[in-house]
Amino acid sequence: MDPRQLFTWLLGPSCTPPALAARLALGLLLSAGIAWAGARRRSLSPSGAYGAVVVGALIFGLGGWIWGLLLVAFFATSSALSHYRAAQKQAVADHFAKTGCRDLGQVLANGGVGVLLAAWYAATGGSQPLLLFAFAGALAAVNADTWATELGVLSRDEPQLIISGERVPAGTSGAVSRLGLAAAAAGAWFIGFLGLALQALQSVLFVMPWSGRLLWLPLVAGIAGLSGSLVDSLLGATVQATYYCTFCGKETEQPIHRCGRQPLYVRGWHWLDNDGVNLLASVAGALVAAFLGSLALYLQ
Repeated sequence: MDPRQLFTWLLGPSCTPPALAARLALGLLLSAGIAWAGARRRSLSPSGAYGAVVVGALIFGLGGWIWGLLLVAFFATSSALSHYRAAQKQAVADHFAKTGCRDLGQVLANGGVGVLLAAWYAATGGSQPLLLFAFAGALAAVNADTWATELGVLSRDEPQLIISGERVPAGTSGAVSRLGLAAAAAGAWFIGFLGLALQALQSVLFVMPWSGRLLWLPLVAGIAGLSGSLVDSLLGATVQATYYCTFCGKETEQPIHRCGRQPLYVRGWHWLDNDGVNLLASVAGALVAAFLGSLALYLQ
């Protein structure tokens, strides 16, 4: 087998058992390296690093290199934005259940739907392009939400609750701002355009026929990602568990506040925390993308 054949066999669209096993092994190595770098930069906690290795290996191995690179792009950009003007964002950190150092729960909430879709994709032999639309939608949703959170809190204008329009402090669950919405749209479109670019590159590398229906991917991912981000805000404003620390005089998503005291329960479902909201937002993004993708495939 010459180098080009080996390259095609390892990274091409084949879903034969040997190709899947080889990609899983390669995905494990790449994910371990990325998780190690993330842990060093304190973008991942120890549990988050282990989770990232498993999630990354499965998505790369079962979905393919395009799926894996989209996941890497999400992690890289979200980690970079978490560190961007971190000192200024520390002022609203009390509101958030978790910070930029992602733990196992956050990794699974952001990547769990992607793993299931990648497994489904491999089970179909890579013959269902609609699953790529759904994966891009799920990833666009969590990317949009992350960009909105990391950049929206820097807005000079007070955000508004999505359900009432009431002005609230920055970082309040369910609040949106113009900067945050713009960041969410940019984050969603970024995943879509990157997915399209990688698909075009794959057609060149592996001499595969180009499918014009993939031109819909940026639009589908953009709409699905923004929709998922808005679902996240809606859930945060209505049913996510929210508390109030009487000692600090601050509302928070944390069942135990950063000051070490137990805050008072205010509203929402006790069992629905920020990770659960992120997971539901990614499901919403996947469903919207699957619906829009099916229309795109039908119209083609």
